[in-house]
Amino acid sequence: MTAEKIEIRQAGLNRRMWLKAAGLAALAGLAACGTVSVPTGQGAGVSSSATGTLASLRATAGLGPLVPDAQLQQAALQQAGYMASRERMSHTTGWGKDFASRMKDNGVRGAAAENIAEGRFDQQKLFDIWMHSQGHRRNILDPDFSRFGLAYVRDGRDPNLRYWALVLGR
Repeated sequence: MTAEKIEIRQAGLNRRMWLKAAGLAALAGLAACGTVSVPTGQGAGVSSSATGTLASLRATAGLGPLVPDAQLQQAALQQAGYMASRERMSHTTGWGKDFASRMKDNGVRGAAAENIAEGRFDQQKLFDIWMHSQGHRRNILDPDFSRFGLAYVRDGRDPNLRYWALVLGR
């Protein structure tokens, strides 16, 4: 075999090895799409602790309270975990899931809305920020919503930084 043929053959092997590695990486990425792994215990019980705050905010607008919902809490925790893992706020995910498809995947049917936030603040400050933002306030005070899920996940490098997600539904 000539040196030229050996070089071409090695290039072909390198290309195949690269393609195999790229294919395996793509499969690993697709496998991760089905589930989102978030740190255990992050955001646990947050919906329950926000019930009073939300009831008070809605009562001032003449609206009934929102009820914590496990399905919406799971959807919120999933999005908070995604944002924390990417270190940025977003209503979409890196694997192309927009809000509507995430809700469908979590079994949420009907009208729904989502508020997100990132910062070094507690739940009380979070709601203060949202109530001073027209779009976020509109979601919280929407009379069509009766259920909610609230969750946060802490940033891995800065435990004071939280990624919050509130999902509201009928």
